[in-house]
Amino acid sequence: MIVDTNIVIERFKANKEIHENIMIITAMEFPPILSYAKFYGTVYTIKPEDQVLAIKIQRKLRKIGKPKSIPDILIAAICINRNEELITKDKDFLDIAKVSNLKVKILENS
Repeated sequence: MIVDTNIVIERFKANKEIHENIMIITAMEFPPILSYAKFYGTVYTIKPEDQVLAIKIQRKLRKIGKPKSIPDILIAAICINRNEELITKDKDFLDIAKVSNLKVKILENS
């Protein structure tokens, strides 16, 4: 499983452990995660095949009138290419899942 930045920040603020993986995008958005003693996951970097898939996904989203931000598209591509489920609170990923093989679990606000 991969957790999105919104989940990472929530757990960080609550001083909770993070055993799931994250993306380099999360590290860019929230650098404190890299020195967080309770982070035990892996940081996935962006590979060329992630960029290629991100373009394909964005093209499909544009065709249905629902383009998304580049970070979200890259996050989805990383998850798909590594066969990982994304855990997030961002419902924009539901649109991405409709046009791709993204496995996503949306958590409700607590």
